[in-house]
Amino acid sequence: MSAASKFHKKILTLYANRINNEQNMARNIFKGLGVALITPFLSNGEVDYKSLVRLVEYQIDNGADFFCILATTGETPCLSAEEKDKIKRLVVETNRGRLPILMGCGGNNTLAVVEELKNGDWRGIDGVLSVCPYYNKPSQEGLYQHFKTIAEASPLPVVLYNVPGRTGVNLKSETTVRLANDCEKIIAIKEASGSLEQVDEIIKNKPDRFDVISGDDALTFSMVASGAAGSISVIGNALPKEVSRMIRLEFNGEYEAARKIHHRFTELYSLLFVDGNPAGVKALLHEMGFIENVLRLPLVPTRITTLQKMTEILRILKI
Repeated sequence: MSAASKFHKKILTLYANRINNEQNMARNIFKGLGVALITPFLSNGEVDYKSLVRLVEYQIDNGADFFCILATTGETPCLSAEEKDKIKRLVVETNRGRLPILMGCGGNNTLAVVEELKNGDWRGIDGVLSVCPYYNKPSQEGLYQHFKTIAEASPLPVVLYNVPGRTGVNLKSETTVRLANDCEKIIAIKEASGSLEQVDEIIKNKPDRFDVISGDDALTFSMVASGAAGSISVIGNALPKEVSRMIRLEFNGEYEAARKIHHRFTELYSLLFVDGNPAGVKALLHEMGFIENVLRLPLVPTRITTLQKMTEILRILKI
């Protein structure tokens, strides 16, 4: 065999190995409408487990594709370890394997996150949502090493969570793509940077098995149109049927019909977040009769003027 033939054979072998490796790597199962589940509270401040069960069934019956639990919208920093464990078990038991469940596990102490991943009870959970480290503002290399370490320790596939408005640091597109290529357990990113340009860069350069998921309700229509795999939605708590229909229409290429749904809720998107999350969606769910309008400090209920505007929109939309 000539030197040129040997070289050609080596290239083909390397290419075949790369294809096999990509096929064996974990792939994203969190597609369509993911609901960032709230934690309902009673007027005495205790977790309202009865309403939580009702909400889970409501999401399943109205088009949700997966759950995201114990993350930002669930007011997780204000929950005790015992409450978090009970919420996790209750959602898993109520769900009964009908939808995939993504659960939050992140922080700004890499070793502490690793310990939680190694020692936590992950039965009934299908993936880990891990937020960028907050407060200590690591470099891009620090972010890469943080998530690489987490992926190596995780017993489950990992979804990155980029939300610079909360963390003070942006996971740049090139770092995201690097992690997607290098870490077999990292399967997607929840992108809430607010930058469609950054989203496009990730989608353009990512491996096929890796997905972008919208983390911003107002941008979900545009992101899915650009190739995102769905949304982890706040408004989906209250309006899962409408949001899931919009996403499915886009998946089918029916963008005009999807755009009409999107435009129905543009004012509501901003009202949901004007007084902080999840204050807006909790007020909405209260008006719909699902929960009491209670949050835990330092979060407080949305202002009366905001609530009045949301109530009027619901009346006009006949929801």
